[in-house]
Amino acid sequence: MKNAVRKFFTLSYALITSEWKAVAIIITASLLQAFAVNYFTLHYRFPDLGVSGIAVLSNYIFGISPSWVILAGNILLVMWAWQDLNLRFLGLSLIAIFTFSAGLSIFALYPLSLPDDKFMATVITGLLKGFGNGLMFNAGGSSGGTDIIAAALRRRYGLEVGRFTIFINLFILALSVGVVGLEAVVYGAVGLYVNGITTDNVTHSFDKRKQAIIITNKPDEVSHFINEHGRGVTRLEGIGGYTGQKRPVLITLLDPRQVVILKRFLKEHDERAFVSICDAAEVLGEGFKSWRSL
Repeated sequence: MKNAVRKFFTLSYALITSEWKAVAIIITASLLQAFAVNYFTLHYRFPDLGVSGIAVLSNYIFGISPSWVILAGNILLVMWAWQDLNLRFLGLSLIAIFTFSAGLSIFALYPLSLPDDKFMATVITGLLKGFGNGLMFNAGGSSGGTDIIAAALRRRYGLEVGRFTIFINLFILALSVGVVGLEAVVYGAVGLYVNGITTDNVTHSFDKRKQAIIITNKPDEVSHFINEHGRGVTRLEGIGGYTGQKRPVLITLLDPRQVVILKRFLKEHDERAFVSICDAAEVLGEGFKSWRSL
């Protein structure tokens, strides 16, 4: 047992020192979510999902501090899934769990004067939680709860448990109707919808890239220009389907600003160039999203 604890703290220290940017993002995202839950979800008696949803219900019914329920519930899940989780994912998730629980306890000590408009409150809740989720996913961590269950079951049995998660959350919302009433559940559902949209938008905005396919008579000049702007180029030898002539084809991945610069360069140096630009939903590899974030 002592060896396991020592190994855990050794790995935690190594993670913090080598992944300090990811750790900082995880802490910031967890505090945002704790702020949203304490000042909006709990204050307006909105429901929540996953382990946080159970913690919120226990607070409404029994007056138990949600921070302790979230901490205990997630630790049990981590113990259950310990051997199936990637160490980086596990470490970042544990940091998120402890930060979220501590944040709830700290924010509870400082009450705020909040508006009476429940609709505005549920939108703010969804925006804050969604922004936090997006940051967390891009850093390669999670807030625990059903994310841990999903990761473990996928690793053990190759199962995609999206439907399973939906059924759990629907069950929690059904229980919430009897505790907080239908109106609060509807407001909560609106917040959860905003949460989902915000999470997707934040996640995609960090990975937003453009793939450019360029057919040009000046491949060396164009390649050099792209390299000067910090991007790599793959050169293929293509053959025109109509003319049968050999034509170099360049493929590169750029951010939106670099696409504008590239088009200006081609306009000035090779107006006969052919360019196809499309969205790349996710890019993994050197210079882009790290494989360690998965």
